Amino acid sequence: MKKVLLTGITGFLGSHTAIQLLNKGYQVIGTMRDLKRAESIKKVIAQHTDKTENLSFVQASLEQQDVWNDLMKGIDYVQHIASPFPQKLPKNENDLILPAKNGTMNVLWAASANGVKRVVLTSSSGAILYGKEKDKRSGTYTEKDWTNVENRQDSTPYFRSKTIAEQSAWDFIKQDKSGLELVTICPGAILGPVLEQDFGTSANIVIKTMDGSSPAIPQIGFDMIDVRSVAEMHVLAMEVPEAKGERFICSGGFMTFKEVAQTLREAYPKNKKIPTRSLPNFMTRLIAVIEPTLKPILIDLSVERKLDHSKAEKMLGWKPIANKKAVLTCAESLIKLGVLNG
Repeated sequence: MKKVLLTGITGFLGSHTAIQLLNKGYQVIGTMRDLKRAESIKKVIAQHTDKTENLSFVQASLEQQDVWNDLMKGIDYVQHIASPFPQKLPKNENDLILPAKNGTMNVLWAASANGVKRVVLTSSSGAILYGKEKDKRSGTYTEKDWTNVENRQDSTPYFRSKTIAEQSAWDFIKQDKSGLELVTICPGAILGPVLEQDFGTSANIVIKTMDGSSPAIPQIGFDMIDVRSVAEMHVLAMEVPEAKGERFICSGGFMTFKEVAQTLREAYPKNKKIPTRSLPNFMTRLIAVIEPTLKPILIDLSVERKLDHSKAEKMLGWKPIANKKAVLTCAESLIKLGVLNG
């Protein structure tokens, strides 16, 4: 039985990826910052697989370099999913960038030293789409494109952290002589079924649309993707030989917040809180002054940055779940968990 070390197993994507790996017969060792979460996440995962006898947990912080060397012994593959993702922008962006970069380096050093076959690294569409000149922001981007971290007007600390971490990983592999393989995955905004109260930040797209906190809809859109499709791509990227040394976009296509609201309105016609009007851009900027969580999305106002995910379909045989289904299953799960009213 092949052993997979999965970082960040308590997260939205981490837990879904663990479920798919277990169902395919892998032994999964999940890392978390605090083992107090072990019992609760095991119960959550057990609701979706009967293979939890092949699941174990270890405590590890990404910045503890010495711990990773011990954890990698006897490991065949690494799914490096964990990464800091704050709700609010930090005052010092290095509080975000350094843990993301150093954590990735610690994982790769240890994997290289212990004969791990392949590391699959979760990057982000944020490492592709940003740092562009004003007249070149809208368009369709591929895996060949990179965010320019020097352009601070069109990037955020989070996008810069993901870009720097991924670029550092590729630089490491170029120098590495161990035979370690690397694959990186760049997902859009991740929706789909939430398994527990500790859910991904992207689920706020659905929450804010349904909970009455948004009187109108910002003129914004993103490439979105169902978490189950992201997890599936992580498994395929680990298994498919040809994926070695490749970077993959993971997206179900571009969707505006207006289309998200329309999808939810059709499914929940009695929910009067779902907005129908568009919010002028100047109002969105004004609201962001008192609502700091909105600040990172201001660079996407009235811009259509789209992703081409055809490479993953051709090379991995992967096909994404439709965005509408990702939105609706996200809403259903949030209602079931009591986060939202129907």
